[in-house]
Amino acid sequence: MTTQELNYEGVLVNSEVGELEAVITHTMGAEVENMTPENAERALYSDILNLSVALQEYGQFNHVLKKLTHVYEVNDLLTDILKQDYVKSELIGKVCACSIGPCEKEFLFEQQPTELARFLIEGVEMKKNNLSRFLSDQRYAIKPLHNFFFTRDSAISVNDKVMIAKMASTVRDREAQIMEAIFKYHPAFAGSSTFSFSDSPGQGKISYEGGDVLVAKDNILIIGYSSRTTTFGIDLIIESMKLKRTLQHIIVQELPTDRESFIHLDMVFTLLSQTECMVYEPVVMQPNRYKTIHVQIEGQQVKIKEENNILEALHKLGIDLKPIYCGGLTDSWIQEREQWHSGANFFAVGPGKIIGYGRNTYTIDELNNHGYEILSAARIMSGELNPHDYSKYVITIDGSELSRGGGGARCMTMPVRRKELSW
Repeated sequence: MTTQELNYEGVLVNSEVGELEAVITHTMGAEVENMTPENAERALYSDILNLSVALQEYGQFNHVLKKLTHVYEVNDLLTDILKQDYVKSELIGKVCACSIGPCEKEFLFEQQPTELARFLIEGVEMKKNNLSRFLSDQRYAIKPLHNFFFTRDSAISVNDKVMIAKMASTVRDREAQIMEAIFKYHPAFAGSSTFSFSDSPGQGKISYEGGDVLVAKDNILIIGYSSRTTTFGIDLIIESMKLKRTLQHIIVQELPTDRESFIHLDMVFTLLSQTECMVYEPVVMQPNRYKTIHVQIEGQQVKIKEENNILEALHKLGIDLKPIYCGGLTDSWIQEREQWHSGANFFAVGPGKIIGYGRNTYTIDELNNHGYEILSAARIMSGELNPHDYSKYVITIDGSELSRGGGGARCMTMPVRRKELSW
């Protein structure tokens, strides 16, 4: 399906679970392979990935998505907009302005759109053409974007707008710059407005990432207060919502900061349908452990109060969710192991139609106990199963290598269109 064949344009996401009409993904490439144990920590990885194995697993994921919806690839969108000289000039200028150390600006300007898109994602090796460069321990003048296959984080669809993320780590700033350019200049998203924020003097660190922002309903957001999304970042989102004429709500969930598997809210809580959610019980449900805050915004008036947990806060707003527990409830060690491997991180392609890692067998069993048919991606690829034949399902993808990157199916998707839900 081409962009021209689609009967809509722009962005519209008023829920986490409405039937998916279009999504942006990024098939990883050499940027993942351009990682060593020495730079893995700086790249926000705890380990390096085997690209060939990760690509096989990602191939399952991408194949399934393409059977269910329209899939835009970051590389294709970026190549399209780089055909415009003014976009090329603007984006190269931003990239080089944010580069630490020398930037191969002239080299980038010489590239054709396809190659330039590749270099902006995979990185550009430093030319050792003077003494300082020769003695530098840096291999790249423009560093590879190792995390870009997690397209969720750098841009956030909320209603008919896109929030460009303020990344917690500067190593990911270029992801946000690329996504901002795509939404600003690509014709597929004509009419969609984008907005972004930056640090202001006198404020603390402003950051917010898409893994921490869930759209429960057109006027209800759930946002994680985490190591990647600060209260200052959430305050700016609150300020932006004051411009809306209708009553708005944000449920803020505090997350632990002592473990990297808790980096985003969607690692402990995701929505599966209008009536069900996936929950990592120790963080989300245990009382008085981590704060849950309800922020009510109506014009310039803001009211803030504490709640017992996300589910109780949503119940008061007319959304009743039954929790399904990551790893089950019988063994805390199993819960912890499966959460570590993104066991709570599911992506809904429709109400009660979700995708996640098959390796989290206890979580998958819990879903099955709640009426979810288990469909393996491999059997869908072979034609043995057709997901359209099922009304409620979990599609399981292989994730032994992908999960080592620190994210799941929701992390690897950036929805741009969903059908409206009936509540």
